[in-house]
Amino acid sequence: MKALIACEESQRITIEMRARGIECYSCDIEPPSGGHPEWHIQQDVLPLLNGHCTFTTLDSQTHTIETEWDLIIAHPPCTDLASSGARWFEEKRKDGRQQAAIEFFMKFINCNCQHIAVENPIGIMSTQYRKPDQIIQPWQFGHGETKATCFWLKNLPKLKPTNIVDGREQRIFKMAPSPNRAKERSKTYPGIAKAIAEQWGIFVYNEKN
Repeated sequence: MKALIACEESQRITIEMRARGIECYSCDIEPPSGGHPEWHIQQDVLPLLNGHCTFTTLDSQTHTIETEWDLIIAHPPCTDLASSGARWFEEKRKDGRQQAAIEFFMKFINCNCQHIAVENPIGIMSTQYRKPDQIIQPWQFGHGETKATCFWLKNLPKLKPTNIVDGREQRIFKMAPSPNRAKERSKTYPGIAKAIAEQWGIFVYNEKN
């Protein structure tokens, strides 16, 4: 089984997938902060989406995917799509940023893969495309915080909560301003990454074997 985690520099999902014996790669235009260059593809992800591709990981090893990917989990940038930035929507519509973000999001929805999950916060894709199949919260997966996360799914079950906890507050939005603030806010929570690997990764693995 071969899985692609698109727009993931943290490698949190990739690491959890690898721990379960799944051949998984992260891809991002940024270098990985997860500590595994041998699993990271640093390039534009679009040429890889339909599989049947060759790429080089950061350890200079070349890999070939001879078929479609078995699973794609994508985290397209939300800066121009999320409702939290609605005050800038008019400007972003006029200069084309929002339309470009919509089109990038839809590349993942429409790629040739039988099992797809596309993640984004609450935003305009609910009307530009359709409502998400599922909205989860970190507190359902062991993290006492609120941060609504939407998933649009293709041939995947909804994630089941694994560890419902208290302490529900928006801590992530209280982070002090810094050059890395946006990157830190976008990282997948470890509990959610583990659930994705245990539920979606194993679901697809069992379907293939």
